[in-house]
Amino acid sequence: MMSKWKKYNDTINEVISEGNSLGWSKIAREVFNRHGIVYQDYDVDVFRTYIKRNFTQSIVGNVQNKEVKHTPITNSLDAHNLKNKDWDMAWIKENGISIKVRNPKAKRLGDAPTELSLNDIRKDFIETLLNHSPSYKDTKLINVERDSRVLVIDIADLHIGKLSTISESGDKYDVETAVSRARQSVDCILDESKGLNIQQVVFVIGNDILHTDNINGQTTVGTNQDTDGMWFDNYKIARELYVDIIERLSHNYKVHIVHCPSNHDFMSGYMLADSVYAWLHKHPNITWDITSRHRKYFKFGENLLGFSHGDGAKLDLLPLLMAEESKELWATTKFRTMFLHHLHHMKKFKFQTGSDFPGVTVRYLRSPSGTDSWHHKNGYQHAPKAVEAFIYDYKSGPKARFTYTF
Repeated sequence: MMSKWKKYNDTINEVISEGNSLGWSKIAREVFNRHGIVYQDYDVDVFRTYIKRNFTQSIVGNVQNKEVKHTPITNSLDAHNLKNKDWDMAWIKENGISIKVRNPKAKRLGDAPTELSLNDIRKDFIETLLNHSPSYKDTKLINVERDSRVLVIDIADLHIGKLSTISESGDKYDVETAVSRARQSVDCILDESKGLNIQQVVFVIGNDILHTDNINGQTTVGTNQDTDGMWFDNYKIARELYVDIIERLSHNYKVHIVHCPSNHDFMSGYMLADSVYAWLHKHPNITWDITSRHRKYFKFGENLLGFSHGDGAKLDLLPLLMAEESKELWATTKFRTMFLHHLHHMKKFKFQTGSDFPGVTVRYLRSPSGTDSWHHKNGYQHAPKAVEAFIYDYKSGPKARFTYTF
């Protein structure tokens, strides 16, 4: 699949050759401006990742060129005598400039994993939040009626930051592909569910939304991963993706957010959920269940819906855990489903407590993410890549399942 940004390569080279850009984001915005494109912060973050991935050598070569004209960056470097090889990265913060600069003559080129401090990330988040300035004063709370239905949208195991290549696994997957699939699937599901009396949406977040959990490109327990993009860029991209989708859902539905802690991003996934909550917590149409508990439950009329990543309790324990952990909800519902993730393919197993009692359906959901090196090597591929959604009636239980396949 060819990147949609490739058509801007000539303009990117043109901006870089001028030698007056103040960073990757500035280059991205300048290219957008020259093409008259109306953009959001999300577009800048995805585009800057593409530019960084494909044009690093052009930037280095441009800096090394003796004929490059003086800019605020080169002037500041000259003023602080930063011309030798003893430094790798510097922050220039003066005269309204705040930019990271890499030394092209240092021994180690590229992005260092420890480039940004927590204060830098916090400052960026606050500035972005202030620029967004959401206002929900005119939004009316939607009352869910007894003859209505709920739509469960569960983007399982998106893995923003995973890298798969056609040459190795036959499957291209990167940050741009991940975000595109998330947006396409939600668009399709909402379109297909029109006219079906949906008044509430359960939107499931977490479940390995981020591919790694530290600065070294590893999961929570330290397993090395093939990665695309820097961890802080991917965090911002994931946050803006969630905020955009949730805001869109809240225009027409009451929305309940459920966070499932997961094995690839147990820590950063929790912080991501918390930052999305901080962004949208005043919205009157949105409710939240984003604690660190591994199993979450939600009641909709006669339906009890459970959610867990799937890497914890064994499958045959889940029905009793549901009954024990949500006693009151269990006692007042007829239709019960437990949604699991983690395995990246659909698996269904039914439990029944007795012939006169309703059972619990446990579902493993499909994932839209690509096949990386490890999964290809072990033969864990060729299952359909998809995002799934489910409709439950307030009184009569499960009614439909939508599958958006890639």
